[in-house]
Amino acid sequence: MANFALIGVGGYVAPRHLEAIRDTGNQLLATVDPNDSVGILDRYFPQTRFFNEIERFDRYMEKLRRRSEEERIHYVTVCSPNYLHDAHVRLALRLKAHAICEKPLVVNPWNLDQLLELEQEFGRRVYNVLQLRVHPSLIALRDKIRAEGESGPKREVVLTYITRRGPWYHISWKGSEAKSGGIVMNIGIHFFDMLIWLFGDVERSIVHLRTQERAAGLLELNGARVRWFLSTSGRDLPEAAVKEGKPAYRSIAIDGEEIEFSNVFTSLHTRVYEDILAGGGFGVEDARPSIELVYRIRNSQPDLSMGARHPMV
Repeated sequence: MANFALIGVGGYVAPRHLEAIRDTGNQLLATVDPNDSVGILDRYFPQTRFFNEIERFDRYMEKLRRRSEEERIHYVTVCSPNYLHDAHVRLALRLKAHAICEKPLVVNPWNLDQLLELEQEFGRRVYNVLQLRVHPSLIALRDKIRAEGESGPKREVVLTYITRRGPWYHISWKGSEAKSGGIVMNIGIHFFDMLIWLFGDVERSIVHLRTQERAAGLLELNGARVRWFLSTSGRDLPEAAVKEGKPAYRSIAIDGEEIEFSNVFTSLHTRVYEDILAGGGFGVEDARPSIELVYRIRNSQPDLSMGARHPMV
């Protein structure tokens, strides 16, 4: 049994991590969040210590570090806002604990190299939650792509991800590009990682649209040409999704054959934790290609005159 601590327990994604820690048979000793609306802890770990100041959390963690192997923290889960991820990962490493960090691992790619250095310095690992890589249907798709090889023309891919967000979204840290990385990082990083994992390295990236609510472009990968579209506007939801009361629509079409994610985009965090605890997991270098791509997209000027556009542009 491993001892966990969790940073950002009041956030949206934290319950998936609480469930994963419980379902893998481990215990949660300490949590921290400036927001004290964390009654969900009673459902999973009612005895865990809660702090609403990171300094007091750090002090408690340091006290545990100086105790026995059975008492110290072995893993720190990071669910804080994007711009704090690398700082909280560094805190975990200094406490001689492995870090399990939500996406994105960092907002700016140059911070990845420092994390690699700290891994070596403290002898601990940094893991990134890339749960689409453990999705059974996507694993099967990747195996099929690998079996077919690289002969023939590139696959034509259309990726669409629309997830409705209200006015609160733009007032929160998620609406700040400096803090979240903007729409391409905040909701797109999952899918850019998946595309690179499925179809290989990035050859060219063209941006057609980039606003606070929408982004779109063309991505040339080793094995595919991808037209992608991201939106947080409910106005972009397909009519069928609106009629069914669905707040999100996720679709990827490969050579005209659609894989619709909206009904199967379930939490895979427990699978990720099982993989990490078994000696696997996805590390800093696994996260690098998508983070570098998103940084390039964020710093590109939209140009509608180049490349094929997504149908919704």
